[in-house]
Amino acid sequence: MSGTSASAELYSTLEESARLLDVACSPDKVLPILTTFEDAFTHDSTVVAFRVATGRRHVGELDCRFTTYPKKRDPYALALSNGLTPETDHPVGTLLSEMQERLPIDSYAIDFGVIGGFKKIYAFFTPDDLQDLSEFVELPSVPGSLAGNGEFFARYGLQDKVGVIGIDYENRTLNVYFNDVPAECFASETIASILRELGFAEPSEDMLKLGQEAFGLYVTLSWDTSKIERICFAVTTTDLKTLPVPIEPAIDKFVSGVPYGGTDRKFVYGVALAPEGEYYKLESHYKWAAGTMDFI
Repeated sequence: MSGTSASAELYSTLEESARLLDVACSPDKVLPILTTFEDAFTHDSTVVAFRVATGRRHVGELDCRFTTYPKKRDPYALALSNGLTPETDHPVGTLLSEMQERLPIDSYAIDFGVIGGFKKIYAFFTPDDLQDLSEFVELPSVPGSLAGNGEFFARYGLQDKVGVIGIDYENRTLNVYFNDVPAECFASETIASILRELGFAEPSEDMLKLGQEAFGLYVTLSWDTSKIERICFAVTTTDLKTLPVPIEPAIDKFVSGVPYGGTDRKFVYGVALAPEGEYYKLESHYKWAAGTMDFI
């Protein structure tokens, strides 16, 4: 399938999926992104996923994320040159180039909204080459909150487990995704301890049940505060009915109609926690292959 026809097919699928949320897909925002990265959609190993969330700031939006090809091409430079995101003198604009110079990035992915347009770039490291946080705190553009919470990460065995970095250009935040997380981090008492330490509310029973099944977690950091802004625990499944918690009604409606490619379905269901409370996220994989990476 040619890049043009593949990207047109994805746009049509996004429109169909957005209607399930009563969201109108914005062609002015979406089509330039699909055109810029259209060669990604011709590869069998490309991952494409749709995400919906219940949090207040996510209502009225449908996100899409996909891996890019060629794997080593600079996605931020491409986004800038095609007008997908504005130039900025904020450190968020130089962080990726610093990582490229000093760290063994394996591949990238793009995140965008059907309303908001271009949002994030993910930089992935291979599962057998997880990175240590000490490599990141030396970067001039990294938020000071990363080093400032170093003792927290070390205390829970996360220091050398960095699998993905997500740079959010829209919100000017940084997501740090941890792989091979120590099992004790998913124990109910540990989750409750983590949340108390971060100053978040006590977890709900559903949150604790889901956390016990998690395969990974990530945190959100900012250049504007020394605190960890959010933490998310995520579970992967091919059948949402097997999860130990009921699915949020808005997400259940979306799942019942969202298209998917291939013969198998795959979901990542996550619970995010912030000072204002809990909210849930669902990532439905439209295109994936066994052995490929999961987003959260």
